[in-house]
Amino acid sequence: MKPAKSAWLDAEQVVELLGVSRATLYAYVSRGRIRSEAASGGDRRRRYARDDVERLLARTRERRNPEKAAEQALHWGLPIMESAITLIADERIYYRGHDSALLARSSSIAEVAALIWTGSADGGVFAAPTRVTVAKQAPAAVPFVARAQSTLALAAARDPLAYDLRARAVAQTGWRILHLLTRVATPGATERSTIDETLAASWGVTRSVDLVRAALILSADHELNVSAFTARCVASAGAAPYGVVIAGLTALAGTKHGGTTARIETLWDSLRRTRDLRGALTERLRRGEPIEGFGHPLYAAGDPRARMLLEMLPKSKTTTFVRELAGAAQDVLGEAPTVDFALVAVARSLGLPDGAALTLFAIGRAIGWIGHAIEQYGRDSIIRPRAKYVGEMPAERRAAGVTS
Repeated sequence: MKPAKSAWLDAEQVVELLGVSRATLYAYVSRGRIRSEAASGGDRRRRYARDDVERLLARTRERRNPEKAAEQALHWGLPIMESAITLIADERIYYRGHDSALLARSSSIAEVAALIWTGSADGGVFAAPTRVTVAKQAPAAVPFVARAQSTLALAAARDPLAYDLRARAVAQTGWRILHLLTRVATPGATERSTIDETLAASWGVTRSVDLVRAALILSADHELNVSAFTARCVASAGAAPYGVVIAGLTALAGTKHGGTTARIETLWDSLRRTRDLRGALTERLRRGEPIEGFGHPLYAAGDPRARMLLEMLPKSKTTTFVRELAGAAQDVLGEAPTVDFALVAVARSLGLPDGAALTLFAIGRAIGWIGHAIEQYGRDSIIRPRAKYVGEMPAERRAAGVTS
C-alpha cells in the first residue's frame, strides 16, 4: 500500500510545485489562499497546507489548458461544482463539518438526514411520514432497485406534495421516500419506530441494529460520485425528489458503482472454501481476472467507511473469513477494502438476504441524493456542460480550413 501523503509541505516543496518565488508564496499566505502554521523544531520555519497548494496548482493548469482541465475534472479530478454537504479530507469523510464515523456511532438516521438536508441535526423536524398508498409492488423476486424504482414512480403520482420544491417540503418528501424504500426492502414487515430497526427486525438481526444503522449512515453521501451527480443533474431540470431518487438508483445499480457488490459476492462464493487465499488471488491475477472490492482512489490509507464497518462485525466464522480475505488481498494487491466490500461483509456476516448489500447502500445513499437535490433546487440553474466535438467537420468548415 502506498504511504499516505503528508497534509503539509515545507516552503521548498511549495515553491518547486507552483514554480513561484518565496515572495509569491508569502503573498499567497497573506491573502489567505494558502494556510500555514509553525513547523516543529522551534526554528521559526513554517509549513503549508498541501490541499491549498494543490488547489492553486489545479487552477493554474486550468487557465493554461481549460479543455484538458475540464476533461480531467470528470474523472476523479478537479471540483466541478460547489457543495456544502460532504468534505473528503485527511482520510476522513465529513457531513456538513461532522465526522461521518462519529455520526455513525452516535446519531440516528433521522438526525443524519436532518443534518444533510437542513444543516441541523434535529431529527424532530420530520413529522410522522405520510403514507403514500401504492396499490401493488413488484414481486419480491424482482431485484430491490427495480422494485424501488417502480414503487417510487407510482408513489410520485399519488403524493400531492411531490412537486413542492421548497427546501423544507423536499425534506419532508425525502423522509417519506426513505420510509417507502424501507417498505420495499421489507415487504409485509411491521414498521418499527426507526428505519434501521425496521430493517433489522425484518432481517432477524435486531441485536445488530447498530451495525445496520452504521452501514446506512456511512453510505449516505460521498461527494460528487456518479449517482450524486446524476441526482443533481435531474434535480437541476426541476424533476421532483421521487424522480431524483429513481435516477440515483439507476446510476447506483451500474456495474461500476454500487453494482460492484454483486461481483464481490460472486468472488466470495468462489473463494469461501479456499484454504490458500493468497494463492487463489494470485492465480486470478495470472488469468487476468479482476479482484474487486479493494483500493479506493481517494484513500491512500484505506477507505475509512470500510475500516469502521469491518471493526463492527460480530464474531463468527464469516467474520474470520472476511479478515483473512482482506489480509490476503493486502498482501497480494497492497490495497485495503472499499465500502462495497464492507457492505458485502456486513450482509454476509449477518446472514442477510441476497442483494442486501446493495439494498443498504441504496437506502443510505438516498439520503445524500435528496440532500443534493435540495442544494440544487436552491440554485435554480440547470446543469448543462458543453461537449468538445471530435467528429467529422462539415464541408463548409473544412473548406474554411477549420479542423477542430
